[in-house]
Amino acid sequence: MGKIRVGITGQHGFVGSHLSNFLGLKDVELVSFQKHLFDEGNSDQLQKFVENCDAVVHLAALNRHEDSQVLYDTNVGLINQLIAACEAAEVKPHILFSSSTQEENDSLYGRSKRAGRLALESWAESTQAVVTGLVIPNVFGPFGRPFYNSVVATFCYQLTHGMEPRINTDSEVSLIYVSDLVEEIYKLIVDPQYVMGRVKGVLRYNIRAPYKVRVSRILELLESYKSGYLDNGAFPDLRDPFEKALFNTYRCYVPESYYPHPFKLNIDNRGQFVEIARTDTSGQTSYSTTVPGITRGNHFHTRKAERFAVIKGKARIQLRKIGTEDVINYYLDGESPSYVDMPVWYTHNITNIGQEELITIFWINEPFDPSSPDTYFVEV
Repeated sequence: MGKIRVGITGQHGFVGSHLSNFLGLKDVELVSFQKHLFDEGNSDQLQKFVENCDAVVHLAALNRHEDSQVLYDTNVGLINQLIAACEAAEVKPHILFSSSTQEENDSLYGRSKRAGRLALESWAESTQAVVTGLVIPNVFGPFGRPFYNSVVATFCYQLTHGMEPRINTDSEVSLIYVSDLVEEIYKLIVDPQYVMGRVKGVLRYNIRAPYKVRVSRILELLESYKSGYLDNGAFPDLRDPFEKALFNTYRCYVPESYYPHPFKLNIDNRGQFVEIARTDTSGQTSYSTTVPGITRGNHFHTRKAERFAVIKGKARIQLRKIGTEDVINYYLDGESPSYVDMPVWYTHNITNIGQEELITIFWINEPFDPSSPDTYFVEV
């Protein structure tokens, strides 16, 4: 049997890009989707897309709009287009539909999600197709769009861009980290019976929210990352899964111009002393020497925090967000010791661009664990 062919509508959105990146690490074939396939006049292309898929994860949707009726009509219309494409192509891919816990409220957004799920279930029942309605709690994680995807994204952006966050309602929020969500979706793609309770190909699956946190607690933690990490370069305690996920989210909003960040130098007649990394968590410290012209790295992590500190020689550190072509270049010189921290889902490397030996000190919060790998090699 060949690889499962998976298409993701909304592939370039917040959850879609994370799912696409995650599936890229698995033994599946990703069928490319572009937003214009839902445009008027492109029904033939949408039909070809569904023809090439064993499974379609339908994430494309409008989350916010000043006119709620436009939001409702758009979301229901996308579902109807997807069903029409399957019927015209005479195919029945497993459709996994991204619904929301807001299904139960009377907002037009919630009603659009419920109506879409019910339309897909009706199609599945009449065609003996397989549909999984994913009822998803609030999602947070790296690269979320501030003022749109989540309060976490908004707070992270505000705290890293000189703004003052404000709490409108200090409610308890049910949350799932985006990496945990896409792993759950992946399990349902490869095994539609992963969750029991499917009736005639239809399943309404409530994805569990691992975290229930008050908005004020979220802001308190993020403010501690600003004061401790952004202002003073210290890594927080990363033992708690939620706080680690929140910190990895926060780091991805740090402006590109923040790096390379200089160390505070303590200089006297004996020489100089530099504190490489202050941490409230466990970790591993190592160093490397690199001869001129040599590049190290070209890998990325999905959960680890890592710091590169150049203390001798000249270096270029390159970063590229997975799924993009934009390369960030940082130039460091041991004459003015400085560091760059690596965000998750950014492939990175370091090159000796000088004429002498380069000495780099590395700190990473997770020692290598062969049972739980988190280093994936890919060129910057």
